[in-house]
Amino acid sequence: METRSITAEVPMVPRMAEDPGELVPELAAVSAALFKLTGNNSIPRSTISLLQLRAGQIVGSTYLTVLHTGFLRKAGETEERITSVASWQDSPYFTGAERAALALVEAVLQPSAHGERVSDQLYAQAAEHYEPKALATLMFAIGQVNFFIAVALIAKPVPGRSFTDPWN
Repeated sequence: METRSITAEVPMVPRMAEDPGELVPELAAVSAALFKLTGNNSIPRSTISLLQLRAGQIVGSTYLTVLHTGFLRKAGETEERITSVASWQDSPYFTGAERAALALVEAVLQPSAHGERVSDQLYAQAAEHYEPKALATLMFAIGQVNFFIAVALIAKPVPGRSFTDPWN
């Protein structure tokens, strides 16, 4: 396996030359359905963006971290909250509900040395903050970002370009 030197510049072109959305146009319907599903107002959109930013950080996707940082800024989130997502465990800027969401996305995305990724205790903590519909929505929001993690890591769209236009 070839590795790039850490000092080599990263090109500002996608790895996959063709836009996956144009190759598989059904993606638009799936994407719209997922956005509608998570936008049912049972949890704040800012919470979804916070957990999706954390997901991008965990998997090492510059595209996702830039995208969700931009969404949070446009939504009026403070720089303190945005920049402390990476260290949310010791940050004073998050509510208990947001901490539960961030803990869940970390549990889903990171292997556990102690067995089950989402323990009964973590589930119970999240359930203390979220009604059943909101908890299901949170679960689907984590699934939504997981769906797009594969695109971000494999096709490698250009960071900082429009969410709907990363291939131009």
